[in-house]
Formats: sequence, C-alpha cells, structure tokens
Amino acid sequence: MRNWLKPTRTEWITFFVLMPVIDIVALYIMFGERLWSDMDLWLYAFWIGYVVGVATFYLNVIIMHRYQELLPELKQTPKRVTLIVVSHILIASTAFGFVFWGYDAFSLFGFKAEMQQFKLSVWIVIGMVMLTVTLWESEFIYKKYKESIVEKETMQQMSIQQEFETLKSQVNPHFLFNCFNTLSSLISEDGKQAEAFLNELSKVYRYLLRSNEDGLSTLQDELNFIQSFYKLLKTRHGEAIQLEIEVDKKYHNYLLPSLSLQLLVENAVKHNVVSKSQPLLIDIFSMAGNKLAVNNNLQPKKIKAPSNKIGLANIRSKYELLNMQGFEVLQDQRNFTIVLPLIWNNASDKQFAFIQKGSSKITLD
Repeated sequence: MRNWLKPTRTEWITFFVLMPVIDIVALYIMFGERLWSDMDLWLYAFWIGYVVGVATFYLNVIIMHRYQELLPELKQTPKRVTLIVVSHILIASTAFGFVFWGYDAFSLFGFKAEMQQFKLSVWIVIGMVMLTVTLWESEFIYKKYKESIVEKETMQQMSIQQEFETLKSQVNPHFLFNCFNTLSSLISEDGKQAEAFLNELSKVYRYLLRSNEDGLSTLQDELNFIQSFYKLLKTRHGEAIQLEIEVDKKYHNYLLPSLSLQLLVENAVKHNVVSKSQPLLIDIFSMAGNKLAVNNNLQPKKIKAPSNKIGLANIRSKYELLNMQGFEVLQDQRNFTIVLPLIWNNASDKQFAFIQKGSSKITLD
C-alpha cells in the first residue's frame, strides 16, 4: 500500500503546470485589466493565491489517496471518482471563497467583491477540478489495470506450473510400470539378459530422474537420452527393434517437453508387434518449420496391451499448457507419426522461464 501522504510525480507535475494558470485566471476575474499594470498584484496577491493553492492541492491529494486506498478496486471506480470530485469541489470552492471574501473583508489591494465574479470563479474551479481528477484518476486506474494483468498472469503461471508438475509426476511411474513388466518376463526367460537389462535400467532411470526435474529439455539432451533408452530396449528385443535418428544439428539447442521422445518410443514398443520377423522401425527426424517427427511402422498387436492413456495425452497437455501449436498425430495404413513443435531456446523468455529451471547438460555415468 502506497504512502497516501506523498503526492505522485504526475500529481506534482499537474500542480506546477496548472496552479500558475489557475492563480492568474482567478486574479484576472477579481481585478480585471488592472492585473497587467499593478505590480503589487504580482508581488503579493499572486503568491498569496499560490500558497493557498499549495495547501488546497495537498489536502486534495491526501483525501484522494485515502479514497483510493479505501475503494481500490476497478469496479469501485464510479463511487471513488464521485467522492473525490465532490470532495475536491468543496475544498477548492472553500479555499477560493476564503481568498475572495477575505480580500473583500480587508479591502486588500482595493478589492470589492461581486457575486457574479464569485460564481464565475466557482465554475472555473469546478472545471479545473474535473481536469485534475481526470488526470490523477487515469494514472491510478492504469496502474490498477496493470496490477490486475500481472496478478492474472501470475495466477495463470502458478496454475500452469502446478499442472506441469502433475504431468511430470505421471512420467516416472509410467516408465517404471512398463520396465518392471519387461524385467519380470526376462527373469523367467534369460537370467543374464535380465541382469544386463537391470544394469541399463539403473543408468537410464538415474538419467530420467535428473532430466525430469525440468519441464523442458534441449533436443540434444533428449536425443542423448533416447539413445541410452534404445540400448535398454535392445537388451530386451535385440534386432527386433531398430532406431534411426536424422536431426539437423541446428535444432540441437531447441527445447521440447522433457522425456517426450522416451514416451513416444515406449508407446511404439507397447502397441506394436516387435519380433525378428516383424522388426519395429522407429525414425526420429527433423522437419522444416522447427518440427521434429517420431515415426514408426504400424503393426498393431492383435491383443491390445493395457493402457492408462498417459503417453500421448501427457505430451499433448504439456504443449497446450505452453500454448504451443503444431503437435500432430498422423496415421495411415503403414505408419504412425507424431510431430512435435520445437521451442526456440531463449533463456530470457518469461513465458517459459517458470517451467525451464535449468539447461545444463545431463549425461549418463
């Protein structure tokens, strides 16, 4: 909450610009053409009016700031402005009446009051009050509007971050569930292969834990990870699975949601036949327009594997939270393809700064 006793810069500027004008207009109404020839009016009357103006200005500012603190919401603007205008008119009219009738009572500078002069002066005071209130309230409303925008964006970012954390938490259990199923079947089939698989699993999972701390990863890190993950799959499936990567190096520093490639490759293995007679072929390649494609030959299992619908939905949701267009699922009789939009890696971009906690390289031991 701001200091309501302290005028803002705009309020000071408005006062210093308008007060001399108001003072001169008031003196002209009171003394007419005599103002231009009587030096005493400039040496004394002008500064008396200026001092009264300073006191009036300061009192108006204090009252206006109090109303702005008591009625700060944008929806309260009509009520706040009405109270400020009425208060300012009463204060300014009283101050001018004090000067006007004081000059008359003491015959200062030979002044004799006329009611017509006083009425005209009051209307001028009302006009000046409306002008200053418009300027001051406009500044206040603009500041409140900016604050409301910032608050709204902050709440949206907090909501997005919370949803992102939820999506990230889905990945590790999903990964573990499928790996343990694979390990369980290997133990009964081939003890040595199971041991090799477990060894690779420990390395990959350590990598996965460190990678999943960030909402976004560089494409280079994702490619490094998927190659390690591929070794894990080769331990289980041998020549029944093949991975080809053709990505332009200019995209290596671009970003995408962490573990996207792992989820897509895992999805392909889960829902397709993987055998020596029907090898699963997975291709990862860059495309024009800052896009990455993950394609596999389509050979669905006759008995569908149980699915918790996390894989594709997880990645799609992350792109939606990032407000990134371009995520596509393409399918024909032979191929299943996912197109991922790549995000320009700009560390100063506030849109993604709250998600991308770091961009350090992650490597397997």
